[in-house]
Amino acid sequence: MVSLLCCGPKMAACGLVLSAWGVVMLVLLGIFFNVHSAVLIEDVPFTEEDFKGGPERIYRLYEQVSYNCFIAAGLYALLGGFSLCQTRLNKRKEYMVR
Repeated sequence: MVSLLCCGPKMAACGLVLSAWGVVMLVLLGIFFNVHSAVLIEDVPFTEEDFKGGPERIYRLYEQVSYNCFIAAGLYALLGGFSLCQTRLNKRKEYMVR
């Protein structure tokens, strides 16, 4: 029988905690970038030419960074799902008789 268990219980729990924090943090960052928060201007990759066309170019850059944050949050959610499966497999392994 092939076992899908590849992480121990401590590593799976660590993955759950890190992915939960990553999802919360990146979703909040994505929301703040989406509302064009002025505090986050240093994290927007702009050039001098972007300021010449009015605020629309800067707003597009904010939205692009926002989408990137949401995509990263989705990846963290997938990692959390994987860690949850590993945790459940570890629990089931404890109850199995050899």
